[in-house]
Amino acid sequence: DCGGDKFTQTVLQKGMGFSCNVELDVFIHGQAANKFVFTSNTLNNQQPPSVQRLLGKKTLVEVSDEDYKRIRGALIAFLKPEVLKQYVGNMDGEVKKHFEMHWQGKETVTVMPLMKTLTFNIMCSLLFNLEHGARREKFVKWFEELVEGLYSIPVNLPFTRFNRSLQATSRIQNMIMDIIHEKRSRKQEAYLHNDLISSLLSLRGDDKATLLSDQEIVDNVRGVMVAGHDTSSILLTFLIRHLANDPIVYAAILKEQEDIATSKSSEGVLTWEDLAKMKYTWRTALEILRIIPPVLCGFRRTRKDTEFGGYLIPKGWQVCWVANMTHMNDSIFPEPSKFDPSRFENQASIPPYCFVAFGAGPRICPGYEFARIEVLVTMHYLVTRYTWKLCCNNNKFSRDPIAIPTQGLPINIEQKNRL
Repeated sequence: DCGGDKFTQTVLQKGMGFSCNVELDVFIHGQAANKFVFTSNTLNNQQPPSVQRLLGKKTLVEVSDEDYKRIRGALIAFLKPEVLKQYVGNMDGEVKKHFEMHWQGKETVTVMPLMKTLTFNIMCSLLFNLEHGARREKFVKWFEELVEGLYSIPVNLPFTRFNRSLQATSRIQNMIMDIIHEKRSRKQEAYLHNDLISSLLSLRGDDKATLLSDQEIVDNVRGVMVAGHDTSSILLTFLIRHLANDPIVYAAILKEQEDIATSKSSEGVLTWEDLAKMKYTWRTALEILRIIPPVLCGFRRTRKDTEFGGYLIPKGWQVCWVANMTHMNDSIFPEPSKFDPSRFENQASIPPYCFVAFGAGPRICPGYEFARIEVLVTMHYLVTRYTWKLCCNNNKFSRDPIAIPTQGLPINIEQKNRL
């Protein structure tokens, strides 16, 4: 699969790291490079201009130092396992509803757009407590327009992709602000922790003042939506793609999920304890992420002249780290092109800063557990209720810069009898 990524192949041929004088960028990879990117205090968070303008200057991927710690801590207050475990039932309901609406009775579906629909609806429920209806439909439309221009050339001219995205992000900002004002006006303790926005509004600092400003809440909710929407939907898409061609891995996942399904009533809801039993399913998902990280690379910028690997990186240069080049290093992962979920049986055996699909160290993604729950619940209902085959002979993928399968991955599906 990595052969479909020409960028990765080019950089793999260049060795440990190389510089590209276009826009003063430096590309680095490897364990030491990843540790440098995720821990060095000589680097600032700074995304490409289009991302910054569309998501805002206060998102977690833009701020540094104390602001980073404060905002990350606020997000983790809601996204930590002990909080998320109470929302497994909500996510279970969203996933069941999705399959009933978009898969049931169909012979053919296109996976990627449906996985985007699913992950968006899950986030609307858990992050906003935004019910199905006209308001959510507007939000879907604006969100799609925002994402389309995320990595476009940031020239604000009429009829350009970036111009449409700017208009969409402005409408999204207004909607999130309206939701913030609505939640604040309720002033009811019962509503303080039932979604991400309510949780962020309730947090207080040592001086009892609100921990985050309204603009920080808007920017970070918007940022979480984009990050969670793309990564989870792409992971699910490529997981479905792989299982169609790997009967051994598929059979192992099916057995694991059927064992859980048969232990419950037909109308039973998945629990946190059920998810803990889905070890092989999650190891398979991690192996997908190793070979095809949804997001190609990440960016930071030097705040002063910085030395790395014997090279001087001047102040103001943008440093780009690329996960796939570490993941495909045969000194870290033997036979890196081989699909082998057993690599993750003992995650402690993987050297630090070598598997970086979710970041690493102090910058590991705060949404890791959210993504894990989302993927496991979805795969449970998919493999226990449907079988599928790929429609296309050409099932390669491209990057724009996220991984996109050919034609969105159309599949033929057949519904099973309920267990």
